[in-house]
Amino acid sequence: MSGADLTALHLSLVLAAATVALLLPLALLLGHWLATTRWRGRALAEALLLLPLLLPPTVVGLALLIGMGPGSAIGQGWQAITGGQLVFSFAGILVASVLVNLPLMVQPAQRAFEAVGDDLRAAAASCGLSPLRAFTKVELPLAWPGLATGAVLAFAHTLGEFGVVLMVGGAIPGETATLSLAIYDRVQAFDMAGAGRLALLLLGISLIAITLLFLLGRKKP
Repeated sequence: MSGADLTALHLSLVLAAATVALLLPLALLLGHWLATTRWRGRALAEALLLLPLLLPPTVVGLALLIGMGPGSAIGQGWQAITGGQLVFSFAGILVASVLVNLPLMVQPAQRAFEAVGDDLRAAAASCGLSPLRAFTKVELPLAWPGLATGAVLAFAHTLGEFGVVLMVGGAIPGETATLSLAIYDRVQAFDMAGAGRLALLLLGISLIAITLLFLLGRKKP
């Protein structure tokens, strides 16, 4: 691989790891909240949560480009704090990646917390455990396979994300040019062999991540 390809690989891995790190506390809070609360608007909240996965990447990318652009309140606030633009930067594609992958982590977390059951929560409360202690000592150990599943899905999806990253970040070498964009550039240059090698690399990384997930899931506590 060329130096540019190695840079794109490193950028993709950093982006995927940072996305998972930021999503983990959000998935814990939102997943647990959706699993343990009952209110009329929950179905709507769950539907809105899934929208980034259902809408075309170009639509999501355009919405984020407008919402985080220099003319938006978010973009202007970011520029006032950092002096730079949020779009066409690593921070911009990180925000976009977090929003796009949010349902991939929240949904498995929600299902895992739902599987714990209200009876077990009531039993923990009857034993004198505070809600926080019951969450950390009872619910979280039982729900961790769902969280791990969501983390692996978000990691692999981030590595292969193309449309949203391209629209929000462009393809700035060393800044926003991820491995998926490097594959696209190879195809545009009719370098099918190079594109194939990078695609196989991306496939291999995703396969290793998913295999590790299954191996961890089979381990007995």
